[in-house]
Amino acid sequence: EGAELATGGTRRGIVVSTLAEARFFAAGGFDDILYAFPVPRWRLAECSALAQRLQEFQVLLDSPQGLEMLLQSPLPAGKRWLVWLKLDCGNGRAGIRPTDPEALALARAIAQGSPELVTLVGVYAHCGNTYGCRDIPAVQAIARDTTAAVLEFVTA
Repeated sequence: EGAELATGGTRRGIVVSTLAEARFFAAGGFDDILYAFPVPRWRLAECSALAQRLQEFQVLLDSPQGLEMLLQSPLPAGKRWLVWLKLDCGNGRAGIRPTDPEALALARAIAQGSPELVTLVGVYAHCGNTYGCRDIPAVQAIARDTTAAVLEFVTA
């Protein structure tokens, strides 16, 4: 019910952190879901099944190896992998640092490689480094830093 309220009844545009959540929402009629963790090889088959079942099932990438894995596992029936490049703007959990020279190369490889198989939707950053903050100004400072890092990366 909360997700339906949050999406204004559209049942589109939700973000999940586990594939169990993705399956739950898909069973509830949601057809536009972002799995907000870089796709591990052992979860590829399950992600593929969701991508084939839903109108839009989006995933994160943060490495050339992840891109190669998706390219070697094309989706059938005219579907393609919809990916967001996961940037690590200080969380340290997953993603590629936006200042890493490989980050731009990876973004270009996704965007220009084989868009009929893997399409770059955008960039994604998660401010999980706010979890340890003790006050609102600290959270706001991390949000500003993350926003600046993402904008600088996108501009480049």
